[in-house]
Amino acid sequence: MPERAGRKSTSKRSQSDKKQSFYSRVLDEAEKLDFELASDVSGIDDEIALLRVKIKSVLEKDPENIKLIMQATNALAGLVRTRYNITVEQRKGLREAIGNVIRDVALPLGISIGADAIGRKL
Repeated sequence: MPERAGRKSTSKRSQSDKKQSFYSRVLDEAEKLDFELASDVSGIDDEIALLRVKIKSVLEKDPENIKLIMQATNALAGLVRTRYNITVEQRKGLREAIGNVIRDVALPLGISIGADAIGRKL
């Protein structure tokens, strides 16, 4: 039985090496290290957290970039939907909640966002 475990480990390492060599042509050294660390992550919880941080950053630094904000919140909704495998009804609630957050942040910053655009994008 220990022999099988060794084979799986070697196989997994081989797959990781293939991925790394495939992407190594387009990644700089820092990105290669980040890629290696990211390869060890399973699930999408870290991506959800990172996207939330980045959305907050965009809202603070470039609040008028509505297109990017909408794309990021749409991606966040997709990740959350995937993570929790939510129903159509729950999706409506998520869409509404994200729209409310955008309005609550955008309006105090003086940014006009059409409610119709929020509903369509999410």
